[in-house]
Amino acid sequence: MKRSTADIEARSIAVIGLACRFPGASGADRLWELIRDGSDVTSDTPPERYDVDTLYSPSPGPGRITSRRAGYIDGVADFDAEFFEMSSTEAAELDPQQRLLMMTTWEALEDAGQRPDRLAGSRTGVFVGAARGDYLDLQYRQGLDTVTPSLFNNQRSLLPGRLSYVFDFRGPSMLVDTACSSSVVSVHMAVQSLRAGESSLAVAAGVNLKLRPDEEVLMTQAGTLAPDGRSKFGDASADGYGPSDGVGVVVLKPLTQAVADGDRIRAVILGSAISNDGRSSGSLLAPSLEGQTQVLRWAYEDAGISPADVDFVEAHGTGSPTLDPLEFNALGEVLGEGRPSHRPAYVGSVKTNIGHAEAAGGVAGLIKAVLCLEHGQIPPSLNFEIPNPLVAWDELPLAVPVTLQDLPDHGRPAVAGVSGQGVSCLNAHLVVRQGETRAAGQDPARWRRRSGDLAVWRRRGGKACVLPLSARSPEALETLVRSYAAYLASDGQGAAYALRDICYSAATRRQHHAHRLAVVATSHEEMVKELAAVGEKAGRGKAPAPLSAVAERYRDGGNVDWDEVFGQRCRYVPLPGHPWRTKRYWLGEQAEEDGTGDLASRVLSEHARTSYADTSLLSEIGIDSLARLQIVLKLANDHGYEFEVEDLADLRTVAAFRQWVGRLEANPV
Repeated sequence: MKRSTADIEARSIAVIGLACRFPGASGADRLWELIRDGSDVTSDTPPERYDVDTLYSPSPGPGRITSRRAGYIDGVADFDAEFFEMSSTEAAELDPQQRLLMMTTWEALEDAGQRPDRLAGSRTGVFVGAARGDYLDLQYRQGLDTVTPSLFNNQRSLLPGRLSYVFDFRGPSMLVDTACSSSVVSVHMAVQSLRAGESSLAVAAGVNLKLRPDEEVLMTQAGTLAPDGRSKFGDASADGYGPSDGVGVVVLKPLTQAVADGDRIRAVILGSAISNDGRSSGSLLAPSLEGQTQVLRWAYEDAGISPADVDFVEAHGTGSPTLDPLEFNALGEVLGEGRPSHRPAYVGSVKTNIGHAEAAGGVAGLIKAVLCLEHGQIPPSLNFEIPNPLVAWDELPLAVPVTLQDLPDHGRPAVAGVSGQGVSCLNAHLVVRQGETRAAGQDPARWRRRSGDLAVWRRRGGKACVLPLSARSPEALETLVRSYAAYLASDGQGAAYALRDICYSAATRRQHHAHRLAVVATSHEEMVKELAAVGEKAGRGKAPAPLSAVAERYRDGGNVDWDEVFGQRCRYVPLPGHPWRTKRYWLGEQAEEDGTGDLASRVLSEHARTSYADTSLLSEIGIDSLARLQIVLKLANDHGYEFEVEDLADLRTVAAFRQWVGRLEANPV
């Protein structure tokens, strides 16, 4: 079905932000570097996951694993509990998949320039692809007598619910489990929700943390685990895949609205489709050529474009001796229709770099595709040396890139496909084209209607800009200042953007926290100097009076009308992200204690959801009625103290609580 340009634009969905954590890559920029350079970042299984030496065997056998290698994220236990107002106990008990999703979603929203405080209460949808619950299983394995109500928090269905709760999103919130196609399906469902008007904004994600060896034992028995832990997509030596960790988040919005809002459009999803093979393969677990060609045709029909215009495909690409030929043949049949023989479609797989992130594997492919479209290059697909003889390479208009390739210029935006397949033969495909960031269509006349000192100052040619920065702790603010200094330096990312756009983006596209500073400068170089000297409050006396007053009001916690401050059309540009202050939280480990280690401090560290001083109110730091009940039980059961429950209920401040606990210790019953 050929759609009109207007119809395609009206149905298209913009990718306005993304963030990720994959093996070897703590963010999208690092992911691009490693796939561009053709790096293999899989590694031997670390001992903190499980004892691979005990389980490894070069030959399949009961309870054995035939591979020592997979893809692992560093620091899966690290989390900024204070930022998300959680106590040490809550953080340690919570599935790290939820913790990493929270931080990665915050990063994706920042990348999209979407302020979480302004999204609170909105019809923002959350769609999370996930298939593992390893942390909950580890908790169960400690013994059924250790099971507590807190384990409810680690049910997989709460992965999207946690995001909706933390950010106060009111749109649909659902878990998607179609095995290895889960996160592609989550994107598809987000697209459908946005098109239907059910969601105004959507967060689509995939998460996968492999903390137990059980699945590797199963895959060894099934013959799907690559002995060397590497995916060899399309190669004659393909013998299975190496599983990996992964967290990926994309922020989606209808294209027309993204353009109107002046969002940075990183890519555009033109269409998508999902399907199942049904009985076409003759077996539940066996994929079929018919099923895969169907989902491709449906996706390009939904996108309203010809498959012959697809420039490259990020394939499911696991490196299976049986699945690879089917995938290539399906792609060749559909993408080859009407395609000139001299213009093959490139087909690759990020799984050859980072391993197969299973439920998060599809969003890894989407993020790679977006990065390829942005950079205008197709990275090499690794481990492709001898083409699989079961693929009719001479007849198919396909090519596997083995070196870094420039995207061909056909006088139109480049188009990519992203595929995913689940073990139950659930197929999914996305159609993505290059994006372009366009400024919002603001009305310049409204600026002329402004009055006051700022308007007068601008008419007189004022070029200085105010840069507002904030964080949730003084330490985080210091780190953020250093990040901006590096960003604004001559060799930093910010050197490519106008200073006014940078300051405008920091003012209007970032959530403002309690700990603040603001500096004023007329150039990148001057701004770097102001940031370097911020401890001495340098430059505040030299700023133009109107901006100096704005900066002072912001530093004092006041509200600022940023439209009035900037007063002209500006565009959103990418900025440094929030500086996390993480600590390690893990099952069975003693979380780092606050204070001096006395009983009162230990009890508070388990239940307080933020930092505190002696003057802090217990209610303000998260000691609610449930926490008070838990404290009563702890003091009674663990320490044998007897007291009236009303005594604890009457306490108001941390200092009063310390004194009360001190009296219990001094006068035990």
